[in-house]
Amino acid sequence: MSHQLPDVQASQPDVTVGLSQVGVTGVDKLVKIARDGKRPLVLMAEFEVFVDLPSGRKGIDMSRNMQVIDEVLEEAVSEPAYRVEDMCGDAAERLLAKHDYTSTAEVRMSADYVVREDTPASGLATQGTITIVASATATDEGTREEIGAEVTGMTVCPCSQGMSASRAREVMHELEVDDETIEEFLEKVPQPGHSQRGHATLSITADGSPDVDLREVAEIARDSMSARIYNLAKRPDEDYMTYHAHANAKFVEDCVRSMAEQVVDEFEHLADDAVVHMKQSNDESIHQHNAHAEREVTLEQLRAELNGHR
Repeated sequence: MSHQLPDVQASQPDVTVGLSQVGVTGVDKLVKIARDGKRPLVLMAEFEVFVDLPSGRKGIDMSRNMQVIDEVLEEAVSEPAYRVEDMCGDAAERLLAKHDYTSTAEVRMSADYVVREDTPASGLATQGTITIVASATATDEGTREEIGAEVTGMTVCPCSQGMSASRAREVMHELEVDDETIEEFLEKVPQPGHSQRGHATLSITADGSPDVDLREVAEIARDSMSARIYNLAKRPDEDYMTYHAHANAKFVEDCVRSMAEQVVDEFEHLADDAVVHMKQSNDESIHQHNAHAEREVTLEQLRAELNGHR
């Protein structure tokens, strides 16, 4: 005689409060990125998968749901995908269809992506890493997908640089250097400022698939800081990065505003209801704290703000 196990998850909870996200995190899967005429790139990606839970249900049945999630993800990653955000959308839609008690399914993905490039001065081949971030949220009304990148770079503080420039002026005045020469020198030789490694994150979310090239998103994020950085750097490369960073000193707020300006310029084809998420965090070199700036805004609002100041 078989013993029927009770379905505790389907029972009424003691506290009848609905939950917006219940699921699993830290699910690792191999993902293939399709490339025209080339072998697919293989990435180790980490997934987070959630569904919403109505107030009258105790749980989502984690063990059974994990089997469903695993099957859904395996189906989604089984074939090479040109857009990882579409793969997340496919998984979210499959997940929503398999749950009769949910109204929302969400799939998030992150993975390290290796970028091959040449160093800026010596021209040596090197590799860098960006983090791909993608997600999708499926409801009965449709699916919204997100694609973005997190990159590292370098920033220089304009405030400390300004103090260094002021000190340089005083010293050159004492040495009886004329004002015109002083200003010409300071323009050609940027003065010291405390520098930090910066972390820029840029993502775009839209109904369906946001027609956005991941590499272009990463380029915008990298260019928003004072200078790009490279894993390999000979002396000419170090000099190049140091000079260009100090010639383009930026506050953490400037980096986010630079991303905003580039997004509006580069993505004219995107609809007004697309949402842009811009974030900059700097590992301060002379403080124990970090500096942070962030904005999440529709393209309609961002376009209005920028067009009003141009």
